[in-house]
Amino acid sequence: MGLWGADLDYQIPNRLPQLPKALIKRDMIEAEALQRRVDLQMAKLDLDATAKSLKLTEATRYITDLEILSGFETERELEDGEKHKQTTGNVELEFVIPIFDTGKARMRKSELAYMRAANLLAEKAVNVRSEARSAYQAYRSTYDIARHYRNSVVPLRTRIEDESLLTYNGMITNTFELLADSREKVNSILLAVNAKRDFWLAEANLAPAIYGGGAGAAGSETEVAAAAQSSGGH
Repeated sequence: MGLWGADLDYQIPNRLPQLPKALIKRDMIEAEALQRRVDLQMAKLDLDATAKSLKLTEATRYITDLEILSGFETERELEDGEKHKQTTGNVELEFVIPIFDTGKARMRKSELAYMRAANLLAEKAVNVRSEARSAYQAYRSTYDIARHYRNSVVPLRTRIEDESLLTYNGMITNTFELLADSREKVNSILLAVNAKRDFWLAEANLAPAIYGGGAGAAGSETEVAAAAQSSGGH
């Protein structure tokens, strides 16, 4: 593990930590991921480098990742050195990608190579949105399930077992009924522990979904580099 000295004296806790009293609220989880995902920012820098290597310097318009993949464009034209764009209600969710379309025949192949890389970046941005949204939904849902087991299911099973014990002591029910109720209580405790484990796993997966890393970034960098090389020899 690469540890030495005092760091070797570590201990693994014998139980899971308690559920937090309140969840971390992330109302704009997608926007946060688009701004903070390291692999997405690296892919965008690679796209900028691709544009420079193809000698594409003046963007003619700007579109978002969703517009590229859906085929719908909201153009942001450059006029007299000023950028003009139409502001929408979801502007904070946009991941803007510059587009180069000079209309010059000699630049056509470079522009097509750039568009291929831009589409790969747009696809990655959409995947980042999906990963962040799914991670947060898992974080919330597993918390609700774990809390339900803790607050409702286990206490209910405990009361049922207590009542079963009373009826058994009063010779109203038999041993098998008492054992069945006790077994159901034990099962509810095990399910509660599993639900708590699922929550903490979901909580651990939330940060990577927002801040990024992993194999996806390497794949995008390779594809963007390939897009640049496809026109580099021409």
